[in-house]
Amino acid sequence: MNVRLINIGKTTIPYLREGELVYEKRLKHYLNFERIDLKEIKTCKNQSNELLKKREAELLLKMIKPNDIVILLDEKGDHYSSENFSKWLNNKEIRGLKQLIFIIGGAYGFDKSIYDRANEKLSISKMTFSHQMIRMLFLEQLYRAKTILNGEKYHHS
Repeated sequence: MNVRLINIGKTTIPYLREGELVYEKRLKHYLNFERIDLKEIKTCKNQSNELLKKREAELLLKMIKPNDIVILLDEKGDHYSSENFSKWLNNKEIRGLKQLIFIIGGAYGFDKSIYDRANEKLSISKMTFSHQMIRMLFLEQLYRAKTILNGEKYHHS
């Protein structure tokens, strides 16, 4: 199964980017992982947040094929423990999915068109974090899930 993480914008905080790189490198041992950072759309004072989200959605939809399974990282998504997330991921692998795409949106969330295209929504926490922090947290949880599935000692129950 191919796993792709699509982000709006880049991580500009050095310690978060360093953490992301650590987990991206570790993930490549377990799965075919690709990260795509789309260019953040600059806002202007005449542009509403809704228009910004619509423009981001146009970029995102170009990256998604009809058969891709799309998971939005969204504060209103389903919550899982690390163990249950690993089971969720394993279920996707067992079903023989070819492409699993996770999307982390911009600062204002997603346009309705992206919600309509998504297959599922996943929340990392009930708390709100910056989209830059969520990238590293998600990568760590994806790595943790793979180590749980492989019975490795990284995760302690």
